[in-house]
Amino acid sequence: MIVTTVTSHDFHNAFNAMRPEQFSYDALEGLFNFFEEMSEDSGTPYELDVIAVCCEFTEYADIAEVMQDYPNIESLEDLHDHTIVIELPNEGLLIQQF
Repeated sequence: MIVTTVTSHDFHNAFNAMRPEQFSYDALEGLFNFFEEMSEDSGTPYELDVIAVCCEFTEYADIAEVMQDYPNIESLEDLHDHTIVIELPNEGLLIQQF
């Protein structure tokens, strides 16, 4: 196996090359930080798969938008109890689908 260290810039470029409209800049930064922290905490390199990430995570403008897709969710705290939530600047949210 060959492992390459990916910078935030490389991470953004990988998504912009394959799925340029999928996530905002802030969402990509949130994902990069999440995967980097997860990798450091586990001691296991994270293998970047752009398509898998696009299928697994969705960006929302706010909790109200999430609640339209998930009517059983009643609050941001409730959402955190159900899945991974990456809070973005300006009330944006990035969640792992569940």
